[in-house]
Amino acid sequence: MSYRKTFKLICGFAGGSAALVFAAAAAESRGYFGEHLGEEPRRRRAALGVLHAAQPAWTPGSHTPAPTGPGWDFNWDKRDPSALCSDRKKERVSEDPGSEQDNSKPKATRHIFLIRHSQYNLSGNGDTERILTPLGREQAELTGQRLGALGLKYDVLIHSSMTRATETAHIISKHIPGVELVSCDLLREGAPIEPVPPVTHWKPDAVYHEDGARIEAAFRRYIHRADPKQKEDSYEIIVCHANVIRYFVCRALQFPPEGWLRMGLHNGSITWLTVRPSGRVALRTLGDAGFMPPDKLTRT
Repeated sequence: MSYRKTFKLICGFAGGSAALVFAAAAAESRGYFGEHLGEEPRRRRAALGVLHAAQPAWTPGSHTPAPTGPGWDFNWDKRDPSALCSDRKKERVSEDPGSEQDNSKPKATRHIFLIRHSQYNLSGNGDTERILTPLGREQAELTGQRLGALGLKYDVLIHSSMTRATETAHIISKHIPGVELVSCDLLREGAPIEPVPPVTHWKPDAVYHEDGARIEAAFRRYIHRADPKQKEDSYEIIVCHANVIRYFVCRALQFPPEGWLRMGLHNGSITWLTVRPSGRVALRTLGDAGFMPPDKLTRT
C-alpha cells in the first residue's frame, strides 16, 4: 500500500483510535511504507505527530476522557419528588405512598427566556436618567419581533425594576400582546459573586455580600422545575441584566458560579433555558443576537 493511501486511512480513524496513529508512526519510521529517511519522510512523521497530539487524553484502561467534577444534583431546586416524599414520610405514614409520589411529580417543562436589556445612556446620573438610546429602542423592537416570530404562547413577561430593563420589556410587550407584565426588584443589576479569575477593577466584598444574596434569591424564585399542578409546558420571559443572566446560567447548569464573568452578552440578546420535570436543565441558546443586523449589535 502506498504511503498516501495509508495516511488517508489513518486520518479516517484518527478520531476513534490513537493506537492506529502510534502504529503508523512506528511503521513509517522503519521504512515499511517503501520510503527511505530524508526530508520528505521527516515531514510526514511530523504530520503524524500532529495527529497524535490531537487525540484526547486516555489511559490504558479507557479510550475515552474521564469525567471530572461532581455528578448532577437532581434535587438542585429542592423540588425532587422523591426527596419531598421522603420528608413527608418522616412526619406521617401515607396510606398510598406510590400515589402520593405520583401526584407530586412535575409533568410540564418550563421554557425560560432571559433577555438582556437594550443599549442605554451610560452617562445618565442615576437609574432614572439611564434610559434607552435610540439604537437601544431599535434593539428592543428587534428582540420583540424575534420573540413574536417564534409563535409561542408566552405566560408572563417579568422584568427588572431598573429603567433600562423596564423600557426594554414594554417595547417587547407590543409584539406579544396579552402577556402580563410583572416588575421585580430582585432582578436588578448587581455583582452576584466575586469572579474567578479575579478582576482588579471590580467590587468590594460588601457589594458581593449584598448583591449576591439578592440575585441568588431571584434565581431560586424563577429558575426551578414546574409545579406538579402545572399541566402544560410554559414559556416565560425575564428581561434583566447581563450579570444576572450569566449567574443564572452558571447556577442552572451546575457550573461554578464564579465563572459568570467569562461569558459576554449582546444588548437585547436571548438566552433560552429549559427545565425538564426530572430536574434536567438544558441551555438552548446563550446570548442569541443573530436576528439583529451587524450594525445594531452592542454590548454596553
